Amino acid sequence: MPAVIRGRTAAMTTAEQPTVPLAGDARMPLLGFGTWLATGEAGYDAVLAALDAGYRHIDTATMYGNEREVGRAIKESGLRREDIFLTTKLPPDRVGRERQTLEASLSALDTDYVDLWLIHWPPSAAGSIPVWRELLAARDENLTRTVGVSNYSVSQIDELIQATEETPAVNQIRWSPSLYDRRTHAAHRDRGVVLEGYSPFKASDLSDPVLTRIAAAHDVSPAQVVLRWHIDHEIVVIPKSVTPERIRVNADVFRFSLTAEEMRDIDALGG
Repeated sequence: MPAVIRGRTAAMTTAEQPTVPLAGDARMPLLGFGTWLATGEAGYDAVLAALDAGYRHIDTATMYGNEREVGRAIKESGLRREDIFLTTKLPPDRVGRERQTLEASLSALDTDYVDLWLIHWPPSAAGSIPVWRELLAARDENLTRTVGVSNYSVSQIDELIQATEETPAVNQIRWSPSLYDRRTHAAHRDRGVVLEGYSPFKASDLSDPVLTRIAAAHDVSPAQVVLRWHIDHEIVVIPKSVTPERIRVNADVFRFSLTAEEMRDIDALGG
């Protein structure tokens, strides 16, 4: 039976959603809900609408200033905590205060753990490896199921691996068809790092003839095509919105898939 949330039927149950495996036996849904700029009651309402629409992966960050609203929405959704994949991020200016920052995040989110804790931006060259070691320690203490980075280059990831022999589970970077880079994608895959893309629409031209043609062929929107393109590449994607209808439409990307030819045509938008 589909999960029922706040009197309505969710678009897809947790078990049906495509996921990617991470270190530590975690599975990360390929479709997530981004919460940047979704603050206050509007942020709370947006997260609740996302969970109602079937999202089971919520992405927040300390610097977003909305962890309390995210936690309240999760608590009041009626869903079990273990059925939601929850990410937060450490600001780069918290070097030396990593543990205190995570504890504050857990308190605001009203949870004992997060599923993924990321370094939001690379700190100074001298600070990156010590910060990474602190994330690994938090993982070993079960405060987070797994750890990763955001806005890191491949060479910066390699520095962490070489220093600690521990590979970030995820690298969250700006990504879209127009930013597609086969070498970057392959470099992450070769290292066992899951690529997660943010700003999928902001970095896309949704009026591009390739996207509109493919959207028409599947009777969906160009935005849905962009999301499905990520998913079919097994790249995690986290669209954001505070509009309930747009949140619902963005979640409705599992009733079609793209052909190999369509994928190649979209890839080519990256030049």
